[in-house]
Amino acid sequence: MPEGPVAGAPPLFEERLRAPLVADAWRLAAVPVVLAVLAGWAGWTLTTGLLAGLALFVLAFFRNPSREIPGDERTVVAPADGRVIAVGQVERPDGGKALRIGIFLSVFNVHVNRAPVAGRVLSVERAGQGFVAAFNPEAEHRNVRCTLALQTARGERVEVVQITGLIARRIVCQPRVGEWIARGMRYGLIRFGSRTDVILPPGAEARVAPGDRVRGGSSVVARLPETA
Repeated sequence: MPEGPVAGAPPLFEERLRAPLVADAWRLAAVPVVLAVLAGWAGWTLTTGLLAGLALFVLAFFRNPSREIPGDERTVVAPADGRVIAVGQVERPDGGKALRIGIFLSVFNVHVNRAPVAGRVLSVERAGQGFVAAFNPEAEHRNVRCTLALQTARGERVEVVQITGLIARRIVCQPRVGEWIARGMRYGLIRFGSRTDVILPPGAEARVAPGDRVRGGSSVVARLPETA
């Protein structure tokens, strides 16, 4: 089966996060750059260096590298860069079982999120009010989060959950309900410091373990069952 929408194709999601740096980088880095210039004119060498370093950090945080997407339509790629902190079975709200893989993103990781599988967008739901540390198990229930639910060409439900961290305050999720998004496509981001979970149907086989480092779009984290 081709890796794409089936008959009666839904509209395709247009990837907009393509530039080497996310647009937010320029706006947020402008402030420390201007202050660094003013500090330089005033002869405040240490302050100038600190502000310049802050500007470079902001630019690095919003880097958006291209990635080669491995495998086939059954291959689940990492939705984010970071360290795997959870791999195990969870219970869905309807009582069904699912495989959850959680990835913690430090402030030094790329924060652009990618679709782990190809699928049609079933829903985009936001919830939560808290901002505890993203590696805290309570974060998945308390923190501000956004769940993107996808349906594969074989009818499987896959969810990607963007979860804010202790200092994260903004989640970007661009797809709309009904659109078809390709596997590995860049669809959103979280700033600064966060967690991204992927929730897979029964029968999915994890290919990572807690402690593993992964890269969004290029690391294989699981494989969907051969028969849906």
